[in-house]
Amino acid sequence: MDLKELLKKCAAKKSEISTEKALEIESKLFIKYYSERKKKETQKDATYFAIPQFYFKLPRDDEVLSQKLREEARAIFLQRRGRQLLNNNELKALWVLLDKHQSPPHTEEEQLINYEDFLHVATLGGPKCKNYFTPAVFAKLQHGDPHGRISIMALFNYIMRKVWYHQTRIGLSLYDVIGQGYLREVDLENYILELIPTLPQLDGLEKSFHSFYVCTAVRKFLFFLDPLRTGRVRIQDILACSFLDDLLELRDVELPKDLQDTNWFSAPSALRVYGQYLNLDKDHNGMLNKEELAGYGTGTLTKVFMERVFQECLTYDGEMDYKTYLDFVLAMENRHEPQSLQYLFRILDINNKGYLDTFCLNYFFRWTRRYHDKHPDRPKWLLDIRKSGSNGCRYK
Repeated sequence: MDLKELLKKCAAKKSEISTEKALEIESKLFIKYYSERKKKETQKDATYFAIPQFYFKLPRDDEVLSQKLREEARAIFLQRRGRQLLNNNELKALWVLLDKHQSPPHTEEEQLINYEDFLHVATLGGPKCKNYFTPAVFAKLQHGDPHGRISIMALFNYIMRKVWYHQTRIGLSLYDVIGQGYLREVDLENYILELIPTLPQLDGLEKSFHSFYVCTAVRKFLFFLDPLRTGRVRIQDILACSFLDDLLELRDVELPKDLQDTNWFSAPSALRVYGQYLNLDKDHNGMLNKEELAGYGTGTLTKVFMERVFQECLTYDGEMDYKTYLDFVLAMENRHEPQSLQYLFRILDINNKGYLDTFCLNYFFRWTRRYHDKHPDRPKWLLDIRKSGSNGCRYK
């Protein structure tokens, strides 16, 4: 009798035994059969008795039990890590402690604390504060005070930033279904979709537009943080960049209009990009061909450049979808960024040699002839290439 049949048998006897007894039986059966299964796996090779197993492969799609166990273990681990962080009430209590333990001589300009009081507050703050009150942290926050003190405000801001960092990492890890430290495109989409209701600046968006907004937001993460186009982004890279700050900035109800206009994740910005896409789509089929994309911006892009864009970018029957269009817009609007330069360099490298020879430069000048006259903010590398003449130009 296998585990499935035994579970069915226990379910059938639910009316005869209590719920606690049924869970106890289920737990015992699970441990028994899972242990036997793992024992059989390790007995396949005699070397397991001499060398402990150090590599554990991910469960296959058909190994439902192993997958569920892995997911449950990760969820419990993340919950435990979350409980180790300071909550809002504990942060407020910590601020009160720091305020009470200012170190003399007192000044009206800034609250300061020396190392002895620093350690005393760490003791009073409890075990959760231990990691934030180390000698290394105290040394990092030194700012030349003649008494060797540090700013209480700087210390508290550091602690709040660290708490926010770990909370955000745990929140992102909950969407890491595979558990390998990165988020796939679908994981990012789920994260942002569930984040939308918490951002007051997006309250005006219609629900029918949410899918397009999610697509617009996710493309920026993938374009800048996944240059090799693997379809996934490391959580560490997401935390290191400023994109999450820009996204969470939309929690501010009174966010100024000029900041909204410059924020890619704002509602006006997303509506602007999507509106441009609809205006370019003359035949209203939801895709853009070369002639339609040529109307982008001020219409200065040449036919030759459009040919190269459609040769290098992902298209469907010779037409560009919204995701590919977003990559194009991000490259054109952020021409000073390395990822955008790499995108444009790939288009200009007609022979796929990794450098621009005389032929590529001649083609490049044809593209930039009209572009230079209408874009005074062009990147410096455009001018450098023009000055290089027939010499080859590599992208590093």
